[in-house]
Amino acid sequence: MSQMKSIMSMMELSSIACFCIFLAFLINLVIKFVLPSSVAERKRLPLPPGSLGWPYIGETFQLYSQNPNVFFASKQKRYGSIFKTHILGCPCVMISSSESAKFVLVTKSNLFKPTFPASKERMLGKQAIFFHQGEYHYRLRKLVLRAFTPDAIWNRVSDIESIALDCLGSMEGRVINTYQEMKTYSFNVALLSIFGKDEVLYREDLKRCYYVLEEGYNSMPINMPGTLFHKSMKARRELAGILSKIISRRRRRRRNSSSSSSSSSSDLLGSFMDLREGLSDEQIADNVIGVIFAARDTSASVLTWCLKFLSEYPSDLQAVTEEQEAIIRKKGKEAKRRLDWTDTRQMPLTSRVIQETLRVASILSFTFREAVEDVEHQGYLIPKGWKVLPLFRNIHHSPENFPEPHKFDPSRFEVAPKPNTFLPFGSGAHSCPGSELAKLEILVLLHHLTTKYRQAVCTTNFRLRQRSKHMLWSMMSSENGIQYGPFALPLNGLPIRLSLRTQHQ
Repeated sequence: MSQMKSIMSMMELSSIACFCIFLAFLINLVIKFVLPSSVAERKRLPLPPGSLGWPYIGETFQLYSQNPNVFFASKQKRYGSIFKTHILGCPCVMISSSESAKFVLVTKSNLFKPTFPASKERMLGKQAIFFHQGEYHYRLRKLVLRAFTPDAIWNRVSDIESIALDCLGSMEGRVINTYQEMKTYSFNVALLSIFGKDEVLYREDLKRCYYVLEEGYNSMPINMPGTLFHKSMKARRELAGILSKIISRRRRRRRNSSSSSSSSSSDLLGSFMDLREGLSDEQIADNVIGVIFAARDTSASVLTWCLKFLSEYPSDLQAVTEEQEAIIRKKGKEAKRRLDWTDTRQMPLTSRVIQETLRVASILSFTFREAVEDVEHQGYLIPKGWKVLPLFRNIHHSPENFPEPHKFDPSRFEVAPKPNTFLPFGSGAHSCPGSELAKLEILVLLHHLTTKYRQAVCTTNFRLRQRSKHMLWSMMSSENGIQYGPFALPLNGLPIRLSLRTQHQ
């Protein structure tokens, strides 16, 4: 009997073994012939070449403490157009070709959700438009565009002009840090676009909290007392409280008003508070903070670089000045009349200077995306959860896309650049919805800066000081450096002194 049981057990084990072999054979057939081959191969795909640097810290300091051109170019030279790294606590894949940028941002955008490092995501708020795709993102983008399209901002020119004149007036006769002053200007324009003319009621409180918050945007997400991240998160909570009070005040005003149609469309807050959209206070606050973040530093950086490049290229400055003066002459007896939307559409030379500034300076060196699943690209595996960074700076500085890429030449934009090679505002469904507002505020300020003021960059150089008596703009070589972290900026924020032009200048 025991021998029979032993034989039976052996037969059962044999049957199980045969079944397992047969099952493995079937699975192999399914993988080979039924499933797409890329799924089977993906498990064997290598990661892109590159280095992840130190544990956790990665290569964050190497990127943010030096010329980003050096960091990106050295990586690209060593590893090619796609390579891995590790920044701000995240494993990343960086891509530096226009074709790959299109793949991530447009063609296969559904595989890459917009994102930021953990520190910035927590500071902006998880409900902000940057971190979503699909229906929620579509709704938010529609609301932002409602407030920022040309049809929405054409009647704000006069209000933006008032902010520009106040900004320039406060700068007269003193040495200023151009970047810091332009940040103030861009911040005030952003508040105008978000809160309408009521922004003056909240400006100082919002400024106080937001300025502390932004200091921690590129910090490590270590929320311990004494860290920059902890300090910024505390300011973020206070900022959310101020925004909650503003939203409540707007609701009370709506209830007391016989019609809410104007308030629901005249500014971004009104658009967000549209009852048909049903956004919560938290969603509104996160997106307001996100818009301020997107609008402030980038516009300020572009303006600062515009002044620097115009200082270095007198012929371009002369062309811009003549174009702006021609707009004034066209007004004739109405010369004191404020700028209007039509005027801003008659500045093609100035617009090309802005475009070339965006290209050469590449304020946004890259953008963040995150793979929502394992993705194969160019024979490499991009693992689910890894950040993917299209490198706009590399694309803008490629000689294949722009001959003599390091030369400042606005005339190159007399002809439209090749598709997917000029991406200062991103591309695809997640491109910057506020690009038209950014261009408008830059045009308005440059109009008054070139027609009302003369600029001399602070200098102790006698030769340049003598030249500045005969030139509208001058630049001193010792102030010609660049500083980094996180944006590339002229050294010391481009210190200048503004003085009103005399009638014969």
